Amino acid sequence: MNTFWSLWVMFLVLLNAGITLFLFMWAQKVEIPVLEDGTTGHVWAHGVLREGVRKLPGWWALASAVFFVWGATYLILYPGFGSFKGLLGWSSHEQLAIEVAVNDANLAELTTRFASLSPEQLAVDPEALHLGERLFVDNCAACHQRNARGNPQLGAPNLVDADWIWGSDDASITMSILEGRQGIMPPLGSLGADKVTDLAHYVLSLSGAAHDQAKAAAGQPEFALCSACHGPTGEGNPIMGAPKLADSIWTWGGDLASIEHTITNGAHGVMPAWKSRLTEGDARVIIAWLRAQTHDRLARL
Repeated sequence: MNTFWSLWVMFLVLLNAGITLFLFMWAQKVEIPVLEDGTTGHVWAHGVLREGVRKLPGWWALASAVFFVWGATYLILYPGFGSFKGLLGWSSHEQLAIEVAVNDANLAELTTRFASLSPEQLAVDPEALHLGERLFVDNCAACHQRNARGNPQLGAPNLVDADWIWGSDDASITMSILEGRQGIMPPLGSLGADKVTDLAHYVLSLSGAAHDQAKAAAGQPEFALCSACHGPTGEGNPIMGAPKLADSIWTWGGDLASIEHTITNGAHGVMPAWKSRLTEGDARVIIAWLRAQTHDRLARL
């Protein structure tokens, strides 16, 4: 802050403080003319309400005086009065630097300990789970939701249902987190609305969901277009990121209308790479937290 702006801030502080102090002290002595009944003569609600005049209680005046002293003391001890740094020499930048250094040291200690733990041990370590949850909320929850249940509108899969599109081992999930993924389902609307509907019923039949048997039988030959990626029985292909269709887990929605929409228009799911923000150690604790949530969820079923 240069000299001009420092003096300007000082002027404003003194002006506001001076006016406020003057009004406070003047209010203790000023005599407001009143009528014989102790009111000012101002009325509202057709005379039902009248404006009275009473002096401030002593405790109120004392409290106000204390606040004036407190404010002046603060400006003497801490920065706030122009470029004056305060007698204590405190600054928010230095305080932040100290706290960041302490946090980094604590985090480095935890990271070193976590590196020595197996995935199974991480999944039951309270500190690892707390850190994993925090990292997930900060980086992943925007798409996968706070509880990691996914978002069909975004094509963000549920991460706690024990079903993984790109593979469920730690290496595959780490790759998904750090390097990102792109899954493309080509549009098949050229088949025509009737064949798309038949194909959607056949897809529903693969998972045992309610469907029209006749339409599913008619749609089975069309599934040959899909089997190249999803497999002949809809078991999926983690290498290609083709999800399993023979279960009740759906990334883009599992009702008939949603399946028809996906077949007709295709789908393009993008998982961005997070290696610029997260380390492999970060990914390990995120995976540990996800595995703990999956275990708890399955235990409740």
